[in-house]
Amino acid sequence: MKRSMKVMIAEDERLAREELTYLLSRERDVELLPFATSGVQLLELAVVHKPDVVFLDIHMPGLDGVQTAHKLMDVGPRPYIVFATAYEQYAVEAFRLEAADYLLKPYDEERLRQTLQRIRKMRTSSEVTLVPPAAVTASIATDGAIRSRSAFKPKLLIDDGSRMVVVEPAKISYAVKEEKLTQIHMADGQVHATRQTLQELEEKLIGYAFFRTHRSYLVNVDRIDEIEPWFNGAYNVVLKDTGRSKVPLSRVAAKELIKRLQGE
Repeated sequence: MKRSMKVMIAEDERLAREELTYLLSRERDVELLPFATSGVQLLELAVVHKPDVVFLDIHMPGLDGVQTAHKLMDVGPRPYIVFATAYEQYAVEAFRLEAADYLLKPYDEERLRQTLQRIRKMRTSSEVTLVPPAAVTASIATDGAIRSRSAFKPKLLIDDGSRMVVVEPAKISYAVKEEKLTQIHMADGQVHATRQTLQELEEKLIGYAFFRTHRSYLVNVDRIDEIEPWFNGAYNVVLKDTGRSKVPLSRVAAKELIKRLQGE
């Protein structure tokens, strides 16, 4: 009889978490443990439930996936870690942490099965077999090929409290922090509100051309049309959207933005 594999998911995005939960629930030897939505919560749950495998999202509030993985090494029996993210640039760090595998979102069912099969073999082996750099690179290349064939373009999921809104990052004009909410202004005039912090939103948009013009504003650089003087050395950024929105640009941020626009 196969030994059950206790699996824990650490993922703050509800839809991504539910998708992975569904795919894992189809595996007969997988026992799903309570999920975590932050690195801190994962560390607390790991002490109690002692998972064999942890699927760990890179971008989470508070401790990110990499920081959490470092701390997880000191929590009881060390689980196999599978990093999950929409971005490829963390592959090297995943290898340094001796991760069992590295999956790109959205999840491909066949790739997930390969990951689980690899972990099964590692668990039954007398010595732990780590994923060599070539294997990590190959898995990313495979995921990339799948995405190319399907012409997949990553989207942003915004949880507004009652539903999940799918947004194309390129169509975002800017985001602004207002009290306890972040207001995401689209180029067509639509506005989506979310409880995600501006920092969390910025992390999810890594790989896209977004820039902090002010501590409360995150702007799509590709939507910038003009930079006009305001007062006391500060500026306004005029955006290419339906309302010709104007967003404040601090003196310090102005220097960095101009360098970026000039490709320096």
